Amino acid sequence: MFGLDIMKQVQQMQEKMATLQDELGRKVLTGSSGGGMVTVTCNGKQELLSVTIDKTLLDESDSSMLEDLVLTAVNDALRQSRELIGSEMRALTGGISIPGIS
Repeated sequence: MFGLDIMKQVQQMQEKMATLQDELGRKVLTGSSGGGMVTVTCNGKQELLSVTIDKTLLDESDSSMLEDLVLTAVNDALRQSRELIGSEMRALTGGISIPGIS
């Protein structure tokens, strides 16, 4: 009987994980740089959804500055996504650290 209880718990955890992944896909996070001149939106699955660049940056001839701002905004949005995933996983597992899972 003990083995069946464990299997049931594993199945419940898998169902909760699938639900969590769906929920993460619906959560939206926005990273920005350059005082909001570049904004990047991603979801909780770390999928990039949009990039918005203030038009004044497009008039500038220094493309390396724009590239740096985009990179910074993307990393900001992805960092927020990783934090969200970690927080949701800790809530799901009751704070137990599972190797390979944030």
